[in-house]
Amino acid sequence: MENTYPDGANYLCADCAHEWPITTAVEAADDDETLVVKDANGNLLADGDSCVLIKDLKVKGTSITLKAGTKIKSIRLVGGDHDIDCKVDGTPYMLKAMYMKKA
Repeated sequence: MENTYPDGANYLCADCAHEWPITTAVEAADDDETLVVKDANGNLLADGDSCVLIKDLKVKGTSITLKAGTKIKSIRLVGGDHDIDCKVDGTPYMLKAMYMKKA
């Protein structure tokens, strides 16, 4: 999201109040700007992978909850604090890799 900022050794999302370490999840390579995204277990993710949610996630602004164990197919990696662009039951979502594991 647009309202993230560094706060000491962590990033902070002003919209959802989530904090995460600056050095985890998404890293950029020095020379070719390749996006490196790791799941909750530290496995590398790539475009087109399938993942499973490891935690119930409430969708901000709605009464919808994405349940733990939901399988998400054909993810797309994007830059920013929400690393993964995907669709669940036809609805687009941007999720954080720390709440997913590679299927």
